[in-house]
Amino acid sequence: MLLKKPSLEKNNRRIWRGNCARNEGRGGCEISENCANFFKNYYLCDKLRRCLVSAGVIDLIMKILILNGPNLNLQGRRDQQVYGNQNFETYYAGLKNEFADDEFAYFQSNIEGELIDAIQRAEQDYDGVVLNAGGYTHTSVALRDAVSAVEVPVVEVHISSIMAREEFRHVSLLAGVVIGSIMGFGLDSYRLGVEALKIKSAK
Repeated sequence: MLLKKPSLEKNNRRIWRGNCARNEGRGGCEISENCANFFKNYYLCDKLRRCLVSAGVIDLIMKILILNGPNLNLQGRRDQQVYGNQNFETYYAGLKNEFADDEFAYFQSNIEGELIDAIQRAEQDYDGVVLNAGGYTHTSVALRDAVSAVEVPVVEVHISSIMAREEFRHVSLLAGVVIGSIMGFGLDSYRLGVEALKIKSAK
């Protein structure tokens, strides 16, 4: 493993960049398991991170944005037969505990433009986005265009199955531009969305 002295900054962490002999067909990675905790303190370039993950030195560590759209601030109070009675803040705390090595941020807005701004910013700040656009799923061409315009992977999630509900909810304008859609598993759809991002990033 060849490492260059970290000289760049991202999110106030030094960036390690390197070339892995394993990836270049010149034998195995020589980084030991004792280095795992050390590397967790740094932002790794994609090539080096994938090498360390594939070698079993570190787990795949990601920075993920959970982005909720309109009316999801009422989770736990609104239509409990459809969405359940657990508020999102409680669920989110448990989600972070389950993926303790990953970094999470959460943002919710009832305003279309604020969601678009968040998607655009995510390209610079996050490794992936779990997006529940709420009612904008079926109506917002502008939100679809924002997702399409950024390179950060986005997973669409829904608490209920939109295909089992009213006909006007059956069409997702986002489905064609996200890396995948998960629905119908209650709040656990968010956990599955995180898992999908981690699987995608590890490839």
